[in-house]
Amino acid sequence: MAYFYCDFRDTSKQNRRDLLCSLVIQLSARSDPYYNVLSSLYLKYDSGAKKPSEGELMGCLKEMVAFPDQPPVYIIIDALDECPDSSGLPSPREQVLDLLKDLVELLLPNLHLCVTSRPEIDIRSALEPLTSWRMSLNDQSGQKKDIVDYVTSFVHSDPNMRRWRDEDRKVVIETLSERADGM
Repeated sequence: MAYFYCDFRDTSKQNRRDLLCSLVIQLSARSDPYYNVLSSLYLKYDSGAKKPSEGELMGCLKEMVAFPDQPPVYIIIDALDECPDSSGLPSPREQVLDLLKDLVELLLPNLHLCVTSRPEIDIRSALEPLTSWRMSLNDQSGQKKDIVDYVTSFVHSDPNMRRWRDEDRKVVIETLSERADGM
């Protein structure tokens, strides 16, 4: 299993190159054959003195996940919507979506992908044709309850907010809970 969190606060967690590096490193730590694939790439680039291209990293990942007689591979990409969708052509988000499309098109029965994201239109339109199964948590009663519980807990535990009038705290809780949009 390999996991990557796309973090809007960290630019190294928002692009295809860093995603690829993270995935191949994590997978190589869990399998000797995968380690050998990465080791070969490392040696090819002067023992790390040079950086491989994204194409080379993608080739390395594809070789790993297609390696015969290995257990199932699970790749989890969390918060894809936090990859920028505006700068560059293609944008960092589009590049990650292209990577996912490439992995799905391998049609490997042992490769399992899980991608989480808010339902952004570009992400939905790119992923819907690729998915065999999807689940939306937006507007689910459990999710809404979790948001209300979190906001309520925060408002009642914050020292500054505890001094507010009950009516003001109630308005803050209701407003934030209604406008949370799944966050």
